[in-house]
Amino acid sequence: MLNKLLSRFRPKTANDNTVLVLDIGTEFVKAMIFQIEENHGFITGYARIQQKLGDMHAGAISNIAGVTYNCEEAIQTAAKMAGYQPEQVVMGIAGELVRGETTTISYTRESPEVRIDLPELRAIVQKVQTKAFEQVRREMARDTGHREIDVKLVNASVIDSRIDGQHVSNPLGFQGKEVTLSIFNSFAPLLHFGALQTIAAELELDLLSIATEPYAVSRVLETDSANNFAAIFIDVGGGTTDIALVRGGELTTKMFPLGGRTFTKRLAQTLNIGMQEAERLKLEYSQNKLTSKRGAVQKAIEADTEVWLTGVQLGLSEMAGEKPLPAKILLCGGGSRLPEIKHALESAEWIKNLPFRNRPSVKFIVPDDVPNFTDQTKLVRTVQDITPLALANLGRQMAGEEKLFSLILRKTIKLLQN
Repeated sequence: MLNKLLSRFRPKTANDNTVLVLDIGTEFVKAMIFQIEENHGFITGYARIQQKLGDMHAGAISNIAGVTYNCEEAIQTAAKMAGYQPEQVVMGIAGELVRGETTTISYTRESPEVRIDLPELRAIVQKVQTKAFEQVRREMARDTGHREIDVKLVNASVIDSRIDGQHVSNPLGFQGKEVTLSIFNSFAPLLHFGALQTIAAELELDLLSIATEPYAVSRVLETDSANNFAAIFIDVGGGTTDIALVRGGELTTKMFPLGGRTFTKRLAQTLNIGMQEAERLKLEYSQNKLTSKRGAVQKAIEADTEVWLTGVQLGLSEMAGEKPLPAKILLCGGGSRLPEIKHALESAEWIKNLPFRNRPSVKFIVPDDVPNFTDQTKLVRTVQDITPLALANLGRQMAGEEKLFSLILRKTIKLLQN
C-alpha cells in the first residue's frame, strides 16, 4: 500500500485549526504543518524531500507513485517534528499550462431599486466564471494545438466588486444599477489537476484546496491597499519560472518551463559530470562558496540566464497589455539564488521593449517579510521556502474565512469542477 510509511507514524489531532501544506516542486517535495490561533499561523513541522529525475517534468507530475512516496516521507518527517498530523491539506499546482487571470464583467440590473439577494449574486458570479472558463479553453486549445482540452477551475478569488462605480466588499443587500465583479481564476489541465487529487486520496487527506503557486505567492505579503499595490512576482523553481503581475487591483499569472534544473543540466553537459555533482556545484556557486571550476560554472550559468531572461520578457510582454508595468520586482524560489538572475533583472537592456515607466527595483522576498506567521521549527529561512509559506498563508485565510461572498464563490468553483 502506498501509505506504508505513514502507517508507522500517523498521529491524529482533534484540532480543526491544523493544516498541512504540500508544495510538490520539481526538485523537492516540501511538507509544512502549521496551527492557527486567532488568525495567526504557528509553523510546527517542516520537511524537504528530494525528487527523482523522472518524477516531475516542467513543473508537472510525471510519476504519481514516485511523487506520492516522496510526499509520504515528507509528511512523516514534518509530523514527527510537529507531534501531530493534520487531516486537511492545501496543495500547490504549477506547470506551463496552468493559467490564471482576472476576469471583469459588468452586469446591468433591470430593477436597481431592489436589493441584491443571494440568488442574484450567485447568478452574477456564475456569469463571470463561465466567461473566464470559455476564454481559457480557447487559449489552451490555441497553445496546445488540440481543439478540445479538458480544463479544470483550480481556485478563484474576488479581486474587486463595485456597484455603480463604488467599491463594496460584498454586493449582497445593496441597491444599484450596475454591478461590476473582478474575479481572479486559475485553471489547469485535468491531467495535472487529477494527479494532485489522486495523491491526496492515496495519502488519505482531506483536500482543503488546490492553489496555483504564483497566485499564492502574489498574496503572501497581504498589503492593506490591495487596489493600489503593484508589483511583479517572479518565482524561479526547479522546473518552471512563475510570474505574477499585480497591478491596479488586477492579477495575471504566467509560467514557462525553465527553472533551476535547466541550469544544472547545462553544467552537467558543459563540465561532463553527473547531475548530482552539477547540482552541488550550482548550489556552492549560488552561495559564493565555490572555488574550483568557478569560471566555467559562471560562463555556463550566464548563457542560460540570457535564455531565461528572454522567457521573462516574452511573459511580461503578453501580460502587460496597454498599461505600464510596475517598477517593483519581487524574487523568490530556489533558482533565484543564482546571482546572475538578480543581476540580469537589474540590467537596463532587457526592459527597453517593455512598458516600464521607470527602471524596476529588484529584491528578494524572505520569510521574515511574511506577516501572521511564527516559525517554531527555525527551518523556514530562505527564498526557497516562500512558496510553501505562501500556500500556508492561503490555508490560514481559508480556515478562518466564513464570509458569505467567499462561500458562494467556493460553491460555484465546485459546480464548475464537476
